[in-house]
Amino acid sequence: MVFRFRTSIAAKLVAGYGLLGLASIMAVSAVFYSGTIGVIDQNIDGKIMAQSERLMTHVGDGSSRVLMAEIRRLLSDGVDSDREIFELLDSEGAPVVGNLGSWPDVKDGPEMVTASVVRDERNTPARLYLRPLDDGSMLIVGRDLSEEEAVREVIWRALAAGVCVSLMLTIAGALLFRGSIEARLGEIRRTAAQIEAGDLSPRVPVTGNDEFALLNRDINRMLDRIELLMAGVRDVSNSIAHDLRTPLSRIRGRLDDVLRHEMTVQTLSTAAHDAIDDIDDLIRLFERLLQIAEAESGMRARLFERLDLGRVVADIGEMYEAIAEDNNITLTVDAPASLDVEGDRNLLASAVASLLDNAIKYAGPGSTIHVRAGLYHGDAAISVHDNGPGIPNGELDKVTERFYRLDKSRHMPGNGLGLSIVSATAKSHDGKLVLEDGAPGLVARIVLPLAPA
Repeated sequence: MVFRFRTSIAAKLVAGYGLLGLASIMAVSAVFYSGTIGVIDQNIDGKIMAQSERLMTHVGDGSSRVLMAEIRRLLSDGVDSDREIFELLDSEGAPVVGNLGSWPDVKDGPEMVTASVVRDERNTPARLYLRPLDDGSMLIVGRDLSEEEAVREVIWRALAAGVCVSLMLTIAGALLFRGSIEARLGEIRRTAAQIEAGDLSPRVPVTGNDEFALLNRDINRMLDRIELLMAGVRDVSNSIAHDLRTPLSRIRGRLDDVLRHEMTVQTLSTAAHDAIDDIDDLIRLFERLLQIAEAESGMRARLFERLDLGRVVADIGEMYEAIAEDNNITLTVDAPASLDVEGDRNLLASAVASLLDNAIKYAGPGSTIHVRAGLYHGDAAISVHDNGPGIPNGELDKVTERFYRLDKSRHMPGNGLGLSIVSATAKSHDGKLVLEDGAPGLVARIVLPLAPA
């Protein structure tokens, strides 16, 4: 139990809540007590002092006989006489007149004391003002505190009862608070345990709109993203296995065929060249995967520099003019100068080249490709527009996934990584890849933020 208390945040919160509640109760009780008993005590002292001053006015001429007469009158007038205390002592300390059977010893000078005295043959608490007179006698004026003590006891009992009730309510509230926290945290732990066991589908229940609900929504969004990434990893793994199996099987078949027949220099040379070509395809596949990983990791962000996007487009367009002409494709380039962005020239050039490769491959002979650099809704953009068959609307969101290909049979050359590389490059530059229906054809647009002026 001690170990659980030390390690449980809920138990610590409950303990802190309980201590804070107890401290608050004690503070309120102290204020209430001082505001009642303290006021009563001050009122009693004030009355005693006022009564003493009124008596002293009767001995202004030094006559103790007048003072004695006044004390007798006050004790017999029936006005609060059951609570008033008067006693006059002579210079020897012997009683002269009054209603006390005992009194405290007099020390230096006048003083206000609380003491137990004998009055009407019974002990009673009293508040007394002991005032020496000029002739050596002593005047004692006071008040019986029996009623005040009864009130004080009632107040103490009320405060004690209030503290006990408040403490029980505090403990009950703290336990309820702890149960609520542990229940909400338990939902998260149970979901985490299911996910740890390998099931990525469970989600944390979201109830209300408090801090736990906001946290649960964030956790669920994170789990959605993790599940999506894991599904992507599985798809990528399957696609890699499929794309590697075909060239590896082809390499093995060719080499096995060479070994089964007469081995001449010509056959060995041909087999070696074919194997090298297939291995080069595999190397290019892994280079593209590394290129995507590098772009997504942001490792090259530190190499970003201010560059003219129009110049990049113009250079790549010039490189592809001969390729387009060989494929009987009309390529036009519109690249105005002074379109500045912050980025990596090589990554952006590779992304534009990938878009042109796709356009030339899928648009086909006799088509037209238009490459343009310019503004797009206030941002810099590179667009490649062809009038080929385009991409069905239902596939536009999928073609940027790794190894996703419209050619399900995978008879056409390629590995389905071109648009994935372009999308990763755009995201690494705080931009995005936008694919739109060109009616006809496809418009592939890389949108990037402009460099600050």
